[in-house]
Amino acid sequence: MTLRQAFLALAIGAALPGGAFARCEGVVPQPKPQNTAAQDVGREFDRIIEEGWIEFAVYEDFAPWSYEQGGTAKGVDVEIGRLIAADLGVEARFRLVQASETLEADLLNYVWKGAVVGGHVSDVMLHVPYDSALVCRIEQVTFTGQYASETMAIAFRKAAYPDKAPTPPFFRFDPVAVENDTIADFYLTSLLGAQAKITRHKSVDAAMDALATGEVMATMGPRAQLEAGVARHPDAGLGVHEPHLMGFARGTWTIGVGVNFQHKDLAYSVDMAIDKAMEDGRIAAIFAEHGLTFTPPAP
Repeated sequence: MTLRQAFLALAIGAALPGGAFARCEGVVPQPKPQNTAAQDVGREFDRIIEEGWIEFAVYEDFAPWSYEQGGTAKGVDVEIGRLIAADLGVEARFRLVQASETLEADLLNYVWKGAVVGGHVSDVMLHVPYDSALVCRIEQVTFTGQYASETMAIAFRKAAYPDKAPTPPFFRFDPVAVENDTIADFYLTSLLGAQAKITRHKSVDAAMDALATGEVMATMGPRAQLEAGVARHPDAGLGVHEPHLMGFARGTWTIGVGVNFQHKDLAYSVDMAIDKAMEDGRIAAIFAEHGLTFTPPAP
């Protein structure tokens, strides 16, 4: 399971009768670490301020959110990290990390414990999906600093759909590209079954390349990644829209940050920095600079 598949687990759980993640009733939280060495729980807020820098864990190869270009971390999440660091008056440092098999593994490796071999936790992890079930289940992490919502969408060739943008039922007949083993793949396969004309690709970027070259007529995936693909192919005549997704209970999710549960003062300070940037429009401006639609987190 990749980062993108972590959202799939939330989507499936929300769609099941009664909800697979029913708030906190019957949820057994993961055990808190016992007798854990200091290096495994990160740095205290006072130490971060004293040493003058803060480390953010961000996902690698995850444009437009976070990626490396010319040896420098770039992307929306990176800019939000810089914004937080500036508010705290410290230097922002970024650690580009691989997505693990599960979101729980990512949080263990990068937020509250560290990998078994040579691992250390970062002070803050960005692009952590917020869900009440996660809050109940993973007590070792403070989920806070919600800064955006992400939504499933469809990118399409405007010339192929001059009158009406496509919806999922179109893909019984029209070829659609998706990233393999992701929400979009699962949803279309479940909805359309063997009739679905799905082509699977290693990434959303690759799926958007297939759309731009005319291999398919549409691509389904998270809106920001689709919009980034449209920007990479400005002459391909592509559009993006958010159709109603029949039978899909979780088409939108909230994005925030994760902080080790032992560092409440750090979590509070990060949350305050994000709140101020939401109120004065700086976070919306970051999305605009990247050519992305900004959707604030649900209240």
